[in-house]
Amino acid sequence: MDKEISAIQAKYEAQKIAFAPLIFQAVMALKKLGVLELMGRHYEGISIAEIIRQTGISRYGAGVLLEAVAGAGVVRYLDEHTVQLTKTGFMLHADRMTEVNLNFVNDVCYEGAKSLTGSIQSGKPVGLKKLGNWSTVYEGLSQLPDNVKESWFAFDHFYSDNAFPVALEIVFQEKPASIFDIGGNSGEWSFACCDYDGDVQLTILDLPGQLALAKRNAEARGLLPRIDFYPIDLLDERQRIPAGADAIWMSQFLDCFSEQEIRAILANVARASTPNTSIYILEPFIDNQTFEAASFCLTGTSLYFTCIANGNSKMYTLQTMTKLVQESGLTVVEVFPNIGTSYHSILKCKKS
Repeated sequence: MDKEISAIQAKYEAQKIAFAPLIFQAVMALKKLGVLELMGRHYEGISIAEIIRQTGISRYGAGVLLEAVAGAGVVRYLDEHTVQLTKTGFMLHADRMTEVNLNFVNDVCYEGAKSLTGSIQSGKPVGLKKLGNWSTVYEGLSQLPDNVKESWFAFDHFYSDNAFPVALEIVFQEKPASIFDIGGNSGEWSFACCDYDGDVQLTILDLPGQLALAKRNAEARGLLPRIDFYPIDLLDERQRIPAGADAIWMSQFLDCFSEQEIRAILANVARASTPNTSIYILEPFIDNQTFEAASFCLTGTSLYFTCIANGNSKMYTLQTMTKLVQESGLTVVEVFPNIGTSYHSILKCKKS
């Protein structure tokens, strides 16, 4: 890119990065104050006086916010007194993926991101202390403040849930009678399986705090007779995954661990498997996305893992994950790339 732009343009791009945290918060303020929503209803343009009248913010407040985000391409001035959302502004107002990402960064990542340098140096999620006193975010998910928890799960579910309809068809081609849902979080995949097949039995394997949440959700859906709950800390190599599943499912799970930890977890999976067990890994891989924005979001998500989640994991490439599978006593027998309308691929694996 540097060869394609002038030094003056490069300097401008650098200033965008320098002021990015303030511009981000200006956008969040415009959303919270109802300005973007109001402008979205007046896509042809709206007077600043009308914005002030309908939202109750001061002339000063409207001025500094709108001027700042105009420089970032969020709004444009039609004249001195009238503003209009750009296409970028409309995405910030109405696009669900953008909303999920904004809330996740603001509520989960923002305060802790200043500790990124310390996290890189220590290999620990130093920024997590802004949310609570845990070693990893997963230990404290059930204890997060409601707004943080809501943003975390919305982010997690938005990207995985869109993959579920096609994923269910893939997994149930072999008509499994029992499925292990490893790292099942709130239980969404297990519930989807129960809805898809009236006979399948599920076991959710996760940390105790997460299992408590999944169990409450299962009880609310009347699914306790069909779902078992198996507490396990997969970072403790002494704890073994039980045998007996026809299929083992891991959805956006392995990206929560370092390469060394992934090898150990997959080796644990291999020990629990027979040659007939099908193992499915659902992940959004950096290197096989259709859209540039998706790859950009994934590399940004890696920084969340560094400073908030655990300090040592990231979003992986398909090539890296395939190598880790092969090094763990498993073989990738089929790849289902970019399934449905999601950003995910499925690796179907068997015991080597």
